[in-house]
Amino acid sequence: MEFFDYFSDLYGERWPGLLEALKGEGRAMELRFGDGLEPYYLDEASYFAAKVLDARPGMDVLDMCAAPGGKSLVIASMLQGQGSLQSNDRSPDRRLRLTHVLQNSLPAAWLEIIKVTGYDGMKFGLHKKESYDRILLDAPCSSDRHVLNSPAHLEVWSAKRVKRLSVEQGALLASAVDALRPGGVLVYGTCALSPLENDKVVEKILKKRPAMHVVPIDDVPPGADRTEFGVHVLPDTSEGRGPIYCAKLAKN
Repeated sequence: MEFFDYFSDLYGERWPGLLEALKGEGRAMELRFGDGLEPYYLDEASYFAAKVLDARPGMDVLDMCAAPGGKSLVIASMLQGQGSLQSNDRSPDRRLRLTHVLQNSLPAAWLEIIKVTGYDGMKFGLHKKESYDRILLDAPCSSDRHVLNSPAHLEVWSAKRVKRLSVEQGALLASAVDALRPGGVLVYGTCALSPLENDKVVEKILKKRPAMHVVPIDDVPPGADRTEFGVHVLPDTSEGRGPIYCAKLAKN
């Protein structure tokens, strides 16, 4: 099938081991922020990507594609009820899930600074220019681990879809860059396997937006791969974590 040929060509001798790891159980951690609140289970690599944002109390933060909400929980825990967090997702159904997660897993004091919105992420750069100190763009991607474990999605997977998604990701990233304040930090992430959706998207934005530069990421998960611009956490070498890619960018 096209999926297996595509990634076999991409990963070479590594692919059989990576394939088996992708079929296995992930590595989740429990997020719990108080007695009587619902726990949330988040892949350890996703937790790492949210922490890379380095949000601090008092900052204005945007989680541009926030559903189902795990990373917004992590950001809220960093803000501690000070500043603002806009958790955005365009999909009404996903937004309902996002709202439930936030309302049932966070202390009331932290919820006071959070606003859930449903805007088109590509419009933030136009309508909210230079408005945020921190932006997390966990971009819609090919979700290859999910595809692999879903026969229906596997049947319709194509390399053309990867290319189309990379274009959409580039547009979202450009929007995020334009919505970021000078001196601000942005984390771009996906759960994709292909560099087309990861480093290549970052490479393009660095050319289009010369005010941006890459910030090195410290304290990466065990076994994670460092790429040209970021970090790729893959389950075959990282004890089941991921796949998660993230790159940290700052605006001069």
